[in-house]
Amino acid sequence: MRPIYRTAHFVLYTRRNALSHARLGVVAAKRLAPRAVTRNTVKRVTREFFRITPLPPIDCIVRLSKPVNIRAGPATTTRLKQELRNELTQLFSSQRLPAGA
Repeated sequence: MRPIYRTAHFVLYTRRNALSHARLGVVAAKRLAPRAVTRNTVKRVTREFFRITPLPPIDCIVRLSKPVNIRAGPATTTRLKQELRNELTQLFSSQRLPAGA
């Protein structure tokens, strides 16, 4: 069973791995971020944050779980990027590994 950590827009699944480093997978569904520009921004910000965050050897899957913006608004903004960074900070700082996973 995978531990699940949630924020307003993301879900984080983690599992220990046998490697010496952490790995990342990012899922941004088209129904939750209708524009490719927005999906790519979500992925880019997540990968950037993952690179600068020291983590134990785990596999992480970050999944978008709620819509991040609407088609009528701009595809990506500074405010959106900052909100994503804030949520990712909360997500990765709150994550703790279970003892036997």
